[in-house]
Amino acid sequence: MMESHHHHPPLQKPKLEDDDDDRTRNNPDGKPQHPRQDDDDDEQEEGLVALIAHRAHEVEHNRNRISHYKSQLEVSERRLKESRVSGSPASDRGDPQPRPPPRPSETGGGVPSPAASRPPPPAASRPQLTILRSTPPPPPPASVKREPESRPSPPQPKAKKKPKRVLEKREHEDLIPSICSSSSPCTIRFQGSTHISSQHKRKLRSLALSPVNDQMFITSALDGVVSLWQLQSKGHSASLLSTTDCLSPKQRRWPEDITWHPDGDSLFAVYSADGGDSQISVLDLNLSGDKKVTFLQEKPHLKGIINSISFMPWSDLCFATGGSDHAVILWNEKDDLWKPKTIHRNQHSSAVMGVAGLQQRKVILSVGADKRIVGYDLLSGRAEFKYQIEYKCMSVLPNPSDFNLFMVQSGQPGKQLQLFDIRLRQTEIHAFGWKQESSESQSALINQAWSPDGLYLSSGSADPRIHIFDIRYKASNPSQSVQAHQKRVFKAVWHRSIPLLTSISSDLNIGLHRIA
Repeated sequence: MMESHHHHPPLQKPKLEDDDDDRTRNNPDGKPQHPRQDDDDDEQEEGLVALIAHRAHEVEHNRNRISHYKSQLEVSERRLKESRVSGSPASDRGDPQPRPPPRPSETGGGVPSPAASRPPPPAASRPQLTILRSTPPPPPPASVKREPESRPSPPQPKAKKKPKRVLEKREHEDLIPSICSSSSPCTIRFQGSTHISSQHKRKLRSLALSPVNDQMFITSALDGVVSLWQLQSKGHSASLLSTTDCLSPKQRRWPEDITWHPDGDSLFAVYSADGGDSQISVLDLNLSGDKKVTFLQEKPHLKGIINSISFMPWSDLCFATGGSDHAVILWNEKDDLWKPKTIHRNQHSSAVMGVAGLQQRKVILSVGADKRIVGYDLLSGRAEFKYQIEYKCMSVLPNPSDFNLFMVQSGQPGKQLQLFDIRLRQTEIHAFGWKQESSESQSALINQAWSPDGLYLSSGSADPRIHIFDIRYKASNPSQSVQAHQKRVFKAVWHRSIPLLTSISSDLNIGLHRIA
């Protein structure tokens, strides 16, 4: 389960920068531990005090690691219990829960609103952002423990069922009729923020929440380090559990984009296709040392930066990547190896900036710097639709509740965010944005996130603000803006079961913004 370590360097990484000198490794002052004969008693006492302080930090760091592994153990035990309980034909769905919501057709067109779906909440009421139907809190751990050596082969079928389990717990909700239905926004009340140092040495790049544990999230930066965090005190603070160097082996490039494996036990990152470098890395959170990060041998992208990576929300486990070579690649796992398949290289005439999968159909959405939005149907092997808009596209984000609704970020000033319905061809159903005070151009490093109920969008901005948009609000300006950081805000994400918004910024801080 948890490996014992007989030396200390890996545990020192969050605080200590260099482990290359055994003489200085155990002394935070960087002084050799072999005292000179002429050292006086004062110097020895100072060294002892420093060593005690270092050991105290080491103890605290190990406590954080134990907390992390306990959380991982609960998830593993819960999966094992579910697999043993679901021994009936229904186990093909991988969900022992007694009330799965009705699942949309895999091959149908649009998704009709279920008869039992709730009507959109009235504009005057504030949505319950603290409740998530799709991801209930984990149950108490089962009595059976998973052994680390049992990972490779037997659990593979279970890993492929896990995304389907998450999919079945998601219920389609017809939100599109509520768009632009209110003349006044429904604002969210915040009750304070906490800012903590990201401990990265260069500008932050990625922020992603764990799909299975709402208290875990990762950050990455241009220093190539991926940091694993755990919330503490109901979102009032966060502790750093581990840091991992994920620079590519040849060019020493940082991860351009990162996504969690749906099981929540590993992270997949994309890099560049230039210089024959590795294009995909896998960071296994259950391992340590040199085996923790591996690079896939396959290199299907031909040139340039790989801009986007996203796991598809389907029963068969796979992920897609989009790159500057105009290509969209789909990766499937076969015999413990991830194999790429080119979906298309000629649907875009410029860099693919974002990829995502539709919930109810085997359709991959891709958006590009060529101003195109493409929906590619894997079953028919052709593009089902292509939209051409007026400005270059930078990302695409399907709504978590209404499976027909998706957002595209573009470079259009004042209307950076556009909403589309997959059932309506080439029709923008709403657009909103903001006026940037510090910059005229829209950066592709600015990202958005949906609230769990699908009614709100949060966006970073070149200004030190988080912009929040209520899709029911008729106006195109933000329903509210939160002063969040000292410099540019890259992204702000909503936790699913905790009333919290977490953000990252070029001020190198992580913001924790508590929702009342």
